[in-house]
Amino acid sequence: MTVGLSEASERRARIVAEIAARTGIDEPMIERLVRGFYAEVREDALLGPVFAARIQDWEPHLARMCAFWSSVALMSGRYHGSPMEKHLPLPVDSVHFDRWLMLFEKAARTLCPPAASAHFIERARLIAQSLELGIARGNGVMLAPGQRFLRGDRPGPAGEAA
Repeated sequence: MTVGLSEASERRARIVAEIAARTGIDEPMIERLVRGFYAEVREDALLGPVFAARIQDWEPHLARMCAFWSSVALMSGRYHGSPMEKHLPLPVDSVHFDRWLMLFEKAARTLCPPAASAHFIERARLIAQSLELGIARGNGVMLAPGQRFLRGDRPGPAGEAA
């Protein structure tokens, strides 16, 4: 069994090294991106209140997000959690995800070189899409391809995807 774990660790280390060599991403870059991005989120009129209602101590959250993005960007395996479970109860919809992506993409382009920025942004878009679909489903809305989730308290037809 130890041999299996050792082989898996070596394989993961090779994957991390290959991605880092191709993109320039490393743990300090991930931390700069996470901290820079969340500094903007905390000040944002739309997203800030969603986070402020749930996070009082930001350091543990930022550490979790660094581990998450390390796992997402480098395949490091540092993050062990359930993002969907954490996001399902949030009062968010496509408007929030669009704003989240806009801020994330701005931070990635500002704080990271082009190859790293493109890598982060590609993954952020997939994550946002997955979370939006999951939250819609959790609210009893099945989205057709290309549809977006809007909560019933938004202007327009209640509960319908736009």
